[in-house]
Amino acid sequence: MASAEAYRELIERLEVEARESPGRYKAKVALFAAFGFLVLGGALLLSLGLSVGLVIGLILISPVLLLKLAKLIWIPIAFGWLMLRALWVKFPPPEGYRLADGEAPVLRAEVERLREAAGAPKLDGIYIDPDLNAAAATVPRLLGLFGHRHYLLLGLPLMQLLDREQFAAVVAHEFGHFGGGHGRFGGWIYHVRLSWYRLLDALSAQRSWTGRLFVRFFNWYAPYFNAYSFVMARGNEYQADAVAARVTSPQTIGHALIRTNLGSERLSQDFWPGVRNALKSQPQPPALLFREMASNLRQPAAEDDLRLQRALGQKPDFDDTHPTLAQRLAALGVDAGAVAPPTVSAAEALLGDLLPKLEHRFSEEWRGSVESAWQEQHQQAQADAERLAVLQGQASHTPEEAVELARLTEDLHPDADVLPLYQDAVTRAPESAVAHFRLGALLLDRKDASGVAHLRKAMELDAEAAEAALHQLGQYYYSVGDEDGRLGVIAELETLYGRRNLAAYERTEISTRDRFEAHGLSEEALREARAVFDRVGKVRRAWIARKHIDDPEGPPHFVVLVEWRWLKWMTNEQAMLDRVAEGLELPGSLVVFSPGNQRGIAKRVRQTGAPVYGG
Repeated sequence: MASAEAYRELIERLEVEARESPGRYKAKVALFAAFGFLVLGGALLLSLGLSVGLVIGLILISPVLLLKLAKLIWIPIAFGWLMLRALWVKFPPPEGYRLADGEAPVLRAEVERLREAAGAPKLDGIYIDPDLNAAAATVPRLLGLFGHRHYLLLGLPLMQLLDREQFAAVVAHEFGHFGGGHGRFGGWIYHVRLSWYRLLDALSAQRSWTGRLFVRFFNWYAPYFNAYSFVMARGNEYQADAVAARVTSPQTIGHALIRTNLGSERLSQDFWPGVRNALKSQPQPPALLFREMASNLRQPAAEDDLRLQRALGQKPDFDDTHPTLAQRLAALGVDAGAVAPPTVSAAEALLGDLLPKLEHRFSEEWRGSVESAWQEQHQQAQADAERLAVLQGQASHTPEEAVELARLTEDLHPDADVLPLYQDAVTRAPESAVAHFRLGALLLDRKDASGVAHLRKAMELDAEAAEAALHQLGQYYYSVGDEDGRLGVIAELETLYGRRNLAAYERTEISTRDRFEAHGLSEEALREARAVFDRVGKVRRAWIARKHIDDPEGPPHFVVLVEWRWLKWMTNEQAMLDRVAEGLELPGSLVVFSPGNQRGIAKRVRQTGAPVYGG
């Protein structure tokens, strides 16, 4: 799709059409969904049909000719097989702790009661993960052509946040997504949307040319299908809420929505920043993080009223099929207001002996993932505190020290007003991207439009600051209601991501269109590379060239050409190339290849300079 604005305009037209001509709108959505299946199935049938047709035709003409052209017949068969492999994507079940048979019987009984009440299909499993969320996870069998497997994913923090009835409403909402509230057609579209996007993610990870072929198709198809099905997908959320209201009550699901919204804000704005701040004084990460999280979520916060008002004032957007909190409460007929924390949480009521085990398990997993970085950052924080004390004791500062003083003060004293320090830093160091970025962000937080120029300056000074600066600008334009500004930022982000995707693709492929130049490596780097070639063995000569990639943010990209000794006896060339790639530690990304069927590219790499190995 050409732009975010075109996407928005298309959705707005379809919203009108869905209201005025619902039958025609549904027909368009069904045709678009069927078109995607037609492309996939048609490509397979065409390739295999060509083979069958050729065989029948050649048999009718001459069986002898059939034998002579056997290789020709295998070309479309091989093409069909490659496409089938590209599309044969395995979709794993959700990640998390899977309840074993007989485990958490109270929770299982509650989930089964809600499933039956919602009219949802039987589950293939219940998972619990460490996120504040719940999800109806539908795993398609061969793109959904052979049905789906259904899993319920429950977040432990969500169970710690809500009481039993509120949690039941959330589960009923998720069961509504399984088809209990959408109707047959709406449920099918809901599953098709999930299937397409999961397939796109899986195919993007493949490096086969057939996989890339389908990725190109989906990159065009997915935005249009998403736009055409957006109105229905948003309607699905209302319908799932209605299922929850029917199974529990409108008030219960409304209170669950309010608690969940505020809980998410509490975690992102209070709890996790507090955890990160703790590393400055604690050499080890907390031992029972998820028990501390439960306690935090159960305590009322002074900012909850303000956060609720901010959430209720949120404007509908086209980036998320979920309606706003205000829209969902209005549809339920529930008044917005503060909801008291539960006396007994759903986790305590339903998990029994499993609750402390899960708190310990998730805490240990988190602790193991952050312990090394935590210790390093703790040591760095101690060094930063010493350095800040030195800077604060100085009567004057160089431009670099002015930037450092502002940065360290902000890092170590998050409650301090550092705006004057960054203003001084920008005055003293006008070419500092860090100073401009932080000053711009602080000004925009105060709704001061002068921050825009500072963020733009940071992007000009440092290309790596572009994404973060654009996100800051987008949030500012959204908060002040500047839709044109926000759409402009979205367009810039699309351009940025498009350039990154192209650069990532160029780092995995080599072609005759590529531009190569001298490697520019140090003698030490070349010595290490030669040592790798020695260890691998069978390398006769090797060249290293630098490939030109339009990626100012990324590292350099190297192309390594390897010529083998005794090539005709090698049956595992790819394994040998992989050994070379794994052994080399060049200052950037790299791809390793041998001449093989890429002699033209190999010739151009050789022209960049003498071999670095085996001269």
